[in-house]
Amino acid sequence: MGHLQLPPGKKIAVSLGTDFDAQCLWLGGFNRPTPSFMSRGEFGAKVGVPRLLDLYKQFDVRTTWFVPGHSVDTFTEECKAVADNGHEFGHHGYYHENPTMISADTERRLVDLAFDTFKNVLGVRPVGYRSPYWDYSESTLDILEDTGMIYDTSLMGRDYHPYHPQRWQINWEKANVAGRASRVLEIPVSWYLDDFPPLAYTGTQAGMQDSRTILQRWKDIFDFGYQREENPVFATCVHPQIIGQPHHLMWYEELLGYIAGHEGVWFATLEEIAKAWVPDEEDQKLFELPDLRGVEPTPAESGWV
Repeated sequence: MGHLQLPPGKKIAVSLGTDFDAQCLWLGGFNRPTPSFMSRGEFGAKVGVPRLLDLYKQFDVRTTWFVPGHSVDTFTEECKAVADNGHEFGHHGYYHENPTMISADTERRLVDLAFDTFKNVLGVRPVGYRSPYWDYSESTLDILEDTGMIYDTSLMGRDYHPYHPQRWQINWEKANVAGRASRVLEIPVSWYLDDFPPLAYTGTQAGMQDSRTILQRWKDIFDFGYQREENPVFATCVHPQIIGQPHHLMWYEELLGYIAGHEGVWFATLEEIAKAWVPDEEDQKLFELPDLRGVEPTPAESGWV
């Protein structure tokens, strides 16, 4: 497989991903447009965002913010503050919609709607995508390719190393078949490096786990990559309305200090990391595999992902 060409003297790339979902987090999947849930999204914008921007400025790091178009339209000044601080914007849908629960036409329309918002409000066009639900529909990868995305960060086929995702023909009663790889680079995510599952209370999801446990987990994952992997990426995901809480911001600040205390750490945006990828002959072979999407899978319940 290809590899990352890190800057001279660097041995690990660190991406501090921030998902600024604000109020639409509670619209796109949870369907809870009540005053209580909207206030939680408002907290993320009015309290969490400034706290995070101050923290990132303290450590002099540039990060990637995945922002739904809805958040750009609703909390424009906060998004402009993110831009003014030099951070990258990534595409994150329009209203935090779940791609697996909408039609292909709707998915494409909402992707375009968010692009229009980024252009009209912030004057930018994101080059990377993060699925609002870290999942794809059968159309998602096609849409990413058609819109010129250079990277995605939604899948989990690796942990520390980017790769080119392949489309899989899914068969229930015989082996799955791997098809042609996409030239979109996948920078993998991990639910273990997301603050939302262990720390957010949703009503059905308990959250509220011990903060020190999460800090130690993230340190352990960083340590493994730093000590045992070659040219790895340590990519995290936090949400302003979660990590912006005082007791969470304290452990997150401690984590950044811990990481920054290691020699050879490259804090980078995901665009910078994607552009540091060097493909090789093995990648080229994956690009040349047959496009099997026109082959009818069996049995009838099978499909493409």
